[in-house]
This record gives sequence, structure tokens and C-alpha cells, in this order.
Amino acid sequence: MDKMKRAERMVAAMQILMSKPNILIPLTILAERFGAAKSTISEDLLALKESLHSTGQGRLETVSGAAGGVRYIPEISRGEAREFLKELSERLSVKERILTGSFLYMTDLLYDPAVLRPLGLIFAGAFREKKPDVVVTIETKGIPLALVTAEALGVPMVIIRHGNKVTEGSAVSINYVSGSSKRIQSMSLGRRALEAGKRVLLIDDFMKAGGTALGMVNLMQEFEVNVVGIGVLMESLTENEPKIVHQYCSLLQLKELDPVHGLAVVTPSSDFS
Repeated sequence: MDKMKRAERMVAAMQILMSKPNILIPLTILAERFGAAKSTISEDLLALKESLHSTGQGRLETVSGAAGGVRYIPEISRGEAREFLKELSERLSVKERILTGSFLYMTDLLYDPAVLRPLGLIFAGAFREKKPDVVVTIETKGIPLALVTAEALGVPMVIIRHGNKVTEGSAVSINYVSGSSKRIQSMSLGRRALEAGKRVLLIDDFMKAGGTALGMVNLMQEFEVNVVGIGVLMESLTENEPKIVHQYCSLLQLKELDPVHGLAVVTPSSDFS
């Protein structure tokens, strides 16, 4: 293969790293791929690291030694996250999204990759220092959100079900009180899904009183894992009712929902306003 120019080599290297986020790639692989010395590749990576730092589009993490290499850590800048959540709040604060029963329609956004990817990066940035081993969510609307968060963190995802699935094998089930419906429901997770001692990040799409989140925490106790964080896309502040879980991170807040007057007020949470 013809020798590549430095600019071409740097673009190709960045494409490789971004296609495998959070995965350590040995310098020897990049050197062989581009027919260049490892010292040359190291210089390229240093320039890429500076570029990523200045643009806030993630960072490169290098590991020295014979078994070392470089990995791309996807991130989103604080300013970009704040602007994204502001725009998302405006999209949600329209009367057309108000549903019968005082609910807010969000399904279209929860399945839109252009919306999900930044949300996953924001959650990953909020919880990366907690070093979670796995992201856990409950079916169904929390699944896409948890998946992009797990991808941004480079960890697997586990799904809690509302009922036992024969394909999951033996399972642990508990009852909980839903914060939105105030009804007793059940959640279940296969015994093989989690190993004791794992560090778990819980992700869900919506929190009203926190009943579902508390149920997830209680279920995790049955598996003897350590819950290191709880993240929700939106929390409701429309009722003067204290949350029954604490120390959670919400990205958006539903401050007012009035079906009679067609009024919905959604804002970024205080951490991102």
C-alpha cells in the first residue's frame, strides 16, 4: 500500500478509534495498518488528543507498556450538553404532546438515534467516575436510553422484565408500587443476568414518585450488587410529593402539565440549566 500522508493517516486512525469506543487498540495494530513506526503513530495520536480536547468531542486515553495502546472515550462538552437539553425541553414543551390522563408523549424522541446518542453521552459523563460495570434498566421505553448509555460507557446492559421469561431461566421477582399508577406491579430478572459484586448504574426514562426506581434498587439488593447511580431522563415536579429515592440524576424536569389549558413546561434540570 502507498504511504499515507499524515492528515490522511490521522483521519483514518480517528475513524478506527471512534468505531470501537472504549476499546483498547494496541499501537502495533495502527502502525501495521498504516505502515508507519510506532513513534510516528504516537505523534499522530498526540495531535488527535489535542484536537479532541479543544473541540470537546471526547478524549484519547493511552496506556503504556507492552500490553498498552490507546482508546477513544466518547464525551460531550458541558456547553453542548446544556444546549442540547435546552432544545429538547423546547420540543417537549408543546401542547400537542399532552396526552389524556396528564401524560407527556415522548416515545418518538426515545426511539430517535439523533436524540438518544447525545443523551447517552450526557449520562455517561455524569456517571463515568462511578465506574459502573453494567447498565440496568426496566422494559420498555428505558431500553434505548440505557443502551446508548452502556455503549458510551463501554459496558453491557441488562433489562429487568415485568414478568418471567422462559428464555431467561430461573429468575428473581419482587413486587413494587408504581409511582405513576400507584398500583402494585412485579419486576423480574434472570439469576444469570448479574454477578454479585458488580457496580450497577440504573437508567430509566421517567420518574414521578420514584416507585419504579426504588423497586429496581430493591431488586438489585437480591443480587448483592452495588448500585452506584440512578439516572432518569425526566422527573415530574408537577405534584407536591417527595421522591422516595434520593441521590439520582435527572436531565429534564417536568414542572407543569395542564391538559385543560394545553400547557406543558419542561426545563433542563438545575445541573444543566
